[in-house]
Amino acid sequence: MRRLNLAILISGRGSNMEALLHAAEDPAYPAKPVLVASNRPDAKGLETAAAARIPTAAIDHRLYGKDREAFERQLDAELEKAGTEIIALAGFMRVLTPWFVGKWEGRLVNIHPSLLPKYRGLHTHQRAIESGDAEGGCSVHWVSAGVDEGEVIAQARVPILPGDTEDTLAARVLVEEHKLYPRALAMACEAIRSGK
Repeated sequence: MRRLNLAILISGRGSNMEALLHAAEDPAYPAKPVLVASNRPDAKGLETAAAARIPTAAIDHRLYGKDREAFERQLDAELEKAGTEIIALAGFMRVLTPWFVGKWEGRLVNIHPSLLPKYRGLHTHQRAIESGDAEGGCSVHWVSAGVDEGEVIAQARVPILPGDTEDTLAARVLVEEHKLYPRALAMACEAIRSGK
């Protein structure tokens, strides 16, 4: 079975990227990393990817001012050059334009630290605690034009404990993210192969 060419987009340390790279070390995994790209040239994850011999690209979004699409067209050129077939957002802290989402729709997945459709956007753990929820968690979903609105592929649940803070809950959810994302990305690859 041929593996799909995977690009991973990051903005920071890339811990979910590391989980995906680790999963892809298995030749039976359905995705093969061909590029790690970041909108921040100082992203620690770029060093990690380079150490794993994965090609990297740094495209500083600040150089494009408010022209988000111009930034994305440069990013898209790098994705095309690498032969990308599926994109995983792994802590990529940019809202994508309808142009980019439209081009890659059905081949673009994201991990989000809440049980979608609850708590789209930021500060998800704090919002779950303040709402008195019994559990938090994470979701891997297809990216659509609306922020964190795409169809959910898979989720992992984490109980919210008495005395939990945003940081303690986030730390426990992150452990589950690292397990969930490789599994959910494999499901996404299978969906693409079968023409979902």
